Amino acid sequence: METMESCVPPGFRFHPTDEELVGYYLKKKIACQKIDLDVIRDIDLYRIEPWDLIDRCRIGYEEQSEWYFFSHKDKKYPTGTRTNRATMAGFWKATGRDKAVYEKMRLIGMRKTLVFYKGRAPNGQKTDWIMHEYRLESDENGPPQARNSNPIDHTI
Repeated sequence: METMESCVPPGFRFHPTDEELVGYYLKKKIACQKIDLDVIRDIDLYRIEPWDLIDRCRIGYEEQSEWYFFSHKDKKYPTGTRTNRATMAGFWKATGRDKAVYEKMRLIGMRKTLVFYKGRAPNGQKTDWIMHEYRLESDENGPPQARNSNPIDHTI
């Protein structure tokens, strides 16, 4: 398999915060704006198994334990809103509550945690593979506590 390792300077380490992932990288990607350094690959997450992400998304050095990528959400049904998170070998299952991502006390996104299960629901076997899925948000379409809070709490 051909490795898609990025060309980055020696010693480069990519360890962005949630705020940087949403407020810079995801925001620019959605707006079709140029990102300064090509460090996040575009992949089809639902055609790749988690163990194949290592070669596709590695940046710079071998010991990296986190990989970053952009992927379009796949819909379960063409006219529905449910997300299809299945691969050939298993599926990604959401776990826990979504975490709000703030920039200067303003809601900019949400982070969802997913765990990979081998096999098919509901009898899949849980694995050690964990993924964080980010999405852009605003106070208007954020969680209820953000919508109902005092607007002054969210000003800069």
